[in-house]
Amino acid sequence: MPIQAVVFDIGGVLEITQPSSLARTWEPILDLRPGEMNSRLAEVAAAGAVGTISEQQAGQRIADILGLDAGQLRAFLADLWTEYLGTLNTDLAAYFAGLRPRYRTGIISNSFVGARHREQQRYGFTEMTDLIVYSHEVGMSKPDPRIYQLACDGLGVPAADMVFLDDLPENVAAARQAGLHAVLFQDTRQAIADIQALLDG
Repeated sequence: MPIQAVVFDIGGVLEITQPSSLARTWEPILDLRPGEMNSRLAEVAAAGAVGTISEQQAGQRIADILGLDAGQLRAFLADLWTEYLGTLNTDLAAYFAGLRPRYRTGIISNSFVGARHREQQRYGFTEMTDLIVYSHEVGMSKPDPRIYQLACDGLGVPAADMVFLDDLPENVAAARQAGLHAVLFQDTRQAIADIQALLDG
């Protein structure tokens, strides 16, 4: 069977993100040792990624753990979301949007509570694709094989007829193990060429 669907990751793929500077900015402000902020917030990050806490609860826990007042929390969250959202990979987004209607398209994103409305507001992903599977909404993250199956089910396409693009080797490997055609994103030109080769194959 020919390829029927193409599914992309968001962070590091559709969104261009830089190495995190949040800790470097805030650890000196809060008089924390290098690495201490991420260590303290690891539980909140994990819970927010699979939606076991709400966005409001996540903010409150961050404030409690780091000892932030209301103004500091607003500034911290503004920095967090600025870093999280990055900037749109416009060339890749245009290619992705242009795959419809010939192909069904989807997104699988390891996300955090609050991501959907922020990404929709900034980038309009729901108009770009047929399906978005956010980890915080479905309670599981890549490389869990079940999340790939959710995308297959949502698009009504068997794994063997789907192409998946991600920037993390472990997620690409898991997708291949789940039966998908998977491409490792290294740069935009390479990713488009590799996907198009599969579509033309």
